Amino acid sequence: MNKSEMIEIAAKDADISKAAAGKALDAIINAVVKAVSKGDTVTLVGFGTFKSAKRAARTGRNPQTGKEIKIAATTVPRFTAGAGFKAAVAGKKAAKKK
Repeated sequence: MNKSEMIEIAAKDADISKAAAGKALDAIINAVVKAVSKGDTVTLVGFGTFKSAKRAARTGRNPQTGKEIKIAATTVPRFTAGAGFKAAVAGKKAAKKK
C-alpha cells in the first residue's frame, strides 16, 4: 500500500474528503518526524512506538572491491510494533488486559 491508497482508505473510513485525509496524514507524519528527530518517543497504543537510537561506528566492506571502510556513528529512527499490531499481523486476536 502506498500513501495515496492509504489516503483513499482513510477518507472513506472517516467519511471525509481525500484532501482532508491527505492533510491529516501529512500532519501526523510530520509530527512523528519532528518528535523523533528531537529525541522524543512517540507511542501509539496498540500500534507501536517510534523512537531514535544511536548506531555505533563500525567497519564495513565495499562489496565491489572487498576493501574495508569505516562507517561513522549516526542516529537512526526505530519502530517497535505494539501487541495489537503484532497480533493482527499474526492473525490472532489481541490479548485483553486483566
